Amino acid sequence: MDRDQFMETIKGGACLVAGSKTHLYMHEMSQRALRYTAEINGKYHAPEELRRLFFELIGREYDDTFGLFPPFSTDYGLNITLGKRVFINSGCCFQDQGGIEIGDDCLIGQQVVIATLNHDLDPERRGNMFPAPVKIGNKVWIGAHATILPGVTIGDGAVVGAGAVVTKDVPENAIVAGVPAKIIKRIKE
Repeated sequence: MDRDQFMETIKGGACLVAGSKTHLYMHEMSQRALRYTAEINGKYHAPEELRRLFFELIGREYDDTFGLFPPFSTDYGLNITLGKRVFINSGCCFQDQGGIEIGDDCLIGQQVVIATLNHDLDPERRGNMFPAPVKIGNKVWIGAHATILPGVTIGDGAVVGAGAVVTKDVPENAIVAGVPAKIIKRIKE
């Protein structure tokens, strides 16, 4: 299995069977991500060097408008897409095998978790996983300690309150909070 084959499998949303070639590829690639994140998190880096390491981790072209405060954790890295002027605060954990897209001008608070895989509910097949992408629009602010679950889309201009667990799509210009997250206010009508 290679990256292109893996990406095709993920796009289709197929079940990732425990012990399969796809599953073993994910484990192999997690070692790559661990090497990069150990370097990112292991010592101080000037902002330019930190950006260089991050964009090598995600396999994308360098962008000098990006900001990151380590530590940062991911278990794949190569399925993260960022817009311009994105800031990721310290302690974030991105499980990106299913795909994470972050639009322009987004702020990601401290210790935010973005998950893109669900395990099978049947205990006999619990090792199997189902990918679903997370899409975050432009000018979104995600508060500290929020968790975004697989398959969620967050609309442009939305705010996710600190500690929220987002289980469903968030409309544009909505403020959501709570567990599970619910709309508490509209920014614009």
